[in-house]
Amino acid sequence: MTIVKKALPYFLAVVASFIAAGIFIALMGFDVFKAYSTILFTSFRTPNGFIQTLLKFVPLVLQALAFTIPLTAGKFNIGGEGQMIAGGIGAAVVGILFSSLPAYLLLPLVILGGIIAGAIWGLIPAWLLYKFNINEILTTVLLNFVALALIDYVCTGALRDPGAGHPTTVAIGVGGWLPLFMKNPPFHAGIIIAILVAIGVYIYTARTTGGYELIATGANPRAAGVFGIKVRRMFVLSLLLGGAIAGLSGAIEVAGVQHRLIEGMQSNYMVLGLIIGLIAKGDNRVVPFVAFAIAILEVGASAMQRTLMIPVEMVFIVEALILLFVLLSDVVRRK
Repeated sequence: MTIVKKALPYFLAVVASFIAAGIFIALMGFDVFKAYSTILFTSFRTPNGFIQTLLKFVPLVLQALAFTIPLTAGKFNIGGEGQMIAGGIGAAVVGILFSSLPAYLLLPLVILGGIIAGAIWGLIPAWLLYKFNINEILTTVLLNFVALALIDYVCTGALRDPGAGHPTTVAIGVGGWLPLFMKNPPFHAGIIIAILVAIGVYIYTARTTGGYELIATGANPRAAGVFGIKVRRMFVLSLLLGGAIAGLSGAIEVAGVQHRLIEGMQSNYMVLGLIIGLIAKGDNRVVPFVAFAIAILEVGASAMQRTLMIPVEMVFIVEALILLFVLLSDVVRRK
């Protein structure tokens, strides 16, 4: 009964957001019920729709965790985009330079290259915070622009694919490709990695001493410091872990989806990751479920645009309204 009571305000918030967005859709002259039917059920009507949803889920859940882990320590990682790009670059460079290695060596190296590159990209703002007390929001955002310039340099430099019409590197070695569960439609093993990471993050933050120290730091840094927790180190650790997980999302895009580095592969995953993290209120247990729901909306949005010619931005409005109403539900409940 307690769970129902806790979940009810959020359920009502989601319903209210769909009603509000439905008004916009109706005013634009579209069929609201057909639009929502397309958004909500495309993922379950065909095997291809469900697999596309799972493929969307992988980077979304990793980007959300890259935001919520620092949030646990009271820090805001807004650099998931740059860290994902850095991870993609690290994975692609390793996969191209060592393309002749067998799969049992190359694939772990590709994934590890992405994780390390993302961790380094997260370590830069962490170090600036630790050494000079520079706000991590500013530095993580600015590093996104540096990463965008860097991926353009890599994709148009020595590793570029001269036959491609878009800034793209040559393909990584076949041994660096993630194994497929299905070939048609292609469905890679990145889903297993994402689920294991989500479970690992929950266990670490909820069941270990290190996770307790992160939570204590986020709850009250001054009190945590009084009780012997190295607060500044916790800040650095949280941003480092966030960067590593965001880098992993880039590595999986390279190894599982594109098999090369492509400019623009980061899409809008970071923004959606922030929305997921905020809707989940930083609770790592809830993040995978919210990420899956957002993946359903994203796949449904593409289908809605193709079949009904409704602008895909309508789903962005729905997602924004869900976040707004969820936040407002807390205010109403407190009052």
